[in-house]
Amino acid sequence: MPDPTAPLSLMQWLSPAFPTGAFAYSHGLEQAVAACEIGDAAAFAIWLGDVLEHGAGWSDAVLLACGLRGGDLDELDALGRAMAGSAERLRETAEQGAAFTLAQAGLRGVKLPPRVLPVAVAEAARDLDLPAEQVISLFQHSFASNLVSAAVRLVPLGQIAGQTVLSDLHGKIAEIAARAAQAELTDLSFSAFRAEVSAMKHETLDVRLFKT
Repeated sequence: MPDPTAPLSLMQWLSPAFPTGAFAYSHGLEQAVAACEIGDAAAFAIWLGDVLEHGAGWSDAVLLACGLRGGDLDELDALGRAMAGSAERLRETAEQGAAFTLAQAGLRGVKLPPRVLPVAVAEAARDLDLPAEQVISLFQHSFASNLVSAAVRLVPLGQIAGQTVLSDLHGKIAEIAARAAQAELTDLSFSAFRAEVSAMKHETLDVRLFKT
């Protein structure tokens, strides 16, 4: 019988309370706001939707899916690091992944190697025996939720405006998760270049609230 607590475990791992430090990363959003590329909810919604569908959202979803299906975690971790388009993007996924792994090791009482975030989540979620589509959609939602929180502080957006952006993306998140659940490594692609350029420029931003 399926474990009724498995979805709760996954929700715990992907919640803001889990100690990955996700709140400290903006994925280049801070630079985009500073450059006046994003100044309202509509512009932010377009930016976030593109990152989810064409940027790290999609590539992380594919890495997560391949890890859940039993892919070699060391190889997926190396690929995830190689795909990071900038030093800050690598820092973002590697530091959050290491923190996630450290917390998992403490919960389980075992030693686990640090991995990039989607691969670390895949390693932990294998034991939950949940549908890949469900794991991926919640992972994507957690990623988007963190960026909504950052946008509320940076743009700034009202809380309701931020939540409206997130709610309107639920359909896109579900669609991405459904595609990623069937994807192979050959389906990896990345075309959110402007977001990557923002991450690169953020390294030299004079005043920064976020690490990335």
